[in-house]
Amino acid sequence: MSLTPRVKEILSNYESDSPGTKANLARFLNTGKLAGTGKLVILPVDQGFEHGPARSFAANPAAYDPHYHFQLAIEAGLNGYAAPLGMLECGAATYAGQIPLILKCNSSNSLATEKDQAVTGTVADALRLGCAGIGFTIYPGSEYCFEQMEELRELAAEAKAAGLVVVLWSYPRGPMLDKAGETAVDICAYAAHMAALCGAHIIKVKPPTDVLSLPAAKKVYEEQKIDISTLEARVRHVIQSSFAGRRIVIFSGGETTGSDSLLDTIRGINAGGGFGSIIGRNCFQRPKAEALALLDQITTIFKG
Repeated sequence: MSLTPRVKEILSNYESDSPGTKANLARFLNTGKLAGTGKLVILPVDQGFEHGPARSFAANPAAYDPHYHFQLAIEAGLNGYAAPLGMLECGAATYAGQIPLILKCNSSNSLATEKDQAVTGTVADALRLGCAGIGFTIYPGSEYCFEQMEELRELAAEAKAAGLVVVLWSYPRGPMLDKAGETAVDICAYAAHMAALCGAHIIKVKPPTDVLSLPAAKKVYEEQKIDISTLEARVRHVIQSSFAGRRIVIFSGGETTGSDSLLDTIRGINAGGGFGSIIGRNCFQRPKAEALALLDQITTIFKG
């Protein structure tokens, strides 16, 4: 596996990591249509836990089958596929070695009232299934965020010792944040920075809006004239907040939306220096042919 100068540059930013972890990070960066570009598009399918099976898969019944998602990610030429334990167990042997896998190690559900997640997978599970990394979610701002960070600390240390990549979903929510605040640019930048501080290799946040949520932060943004006027500028600021671009930051696709709106978001992420996207419902809720065509457009944008 030869490495392009861009991939070598990215790997050089992970100075404390073992050759095993860097090799797995290189697997993500050297897989699929975006191999060697330093960009990533990953398919995440944890929505069955988060929203329930009908809300997740009824729009495209083929997606009830875990094999469907392996096939979609592989056929689309994506960099990786992330899912909870049970879904990966259903296809781990059939699709072994065909795409880097991420075991999503914690999950929430829409029946619970607390903004928390249960740990449902282990590093041992990830190694048994041939995964290249583990995934974990924290909710900065939640009453449970400190417990989640402590759970992450233990899992991340074990994962790094085993040579796995740590992918961190950093989704702010809690009593201080309304719905608009969860995707406000100051909050997204803060969430990405916290994820970097927690030791994540790959950080996942939502595309930031032009809202400023925290009064103290708003004052600084205005005084320092930080440009948040466009999605491109806001993405650039989030990347800057993640150790000046020394950590990979990818952005979620969000709730199901029209293709034109999604592609506009992808263009903004790419123009702002984002490392890519992690897109679930906007892909697997469409018929496969339509999803493959959309993913081809997305990868083409990230190729530049």
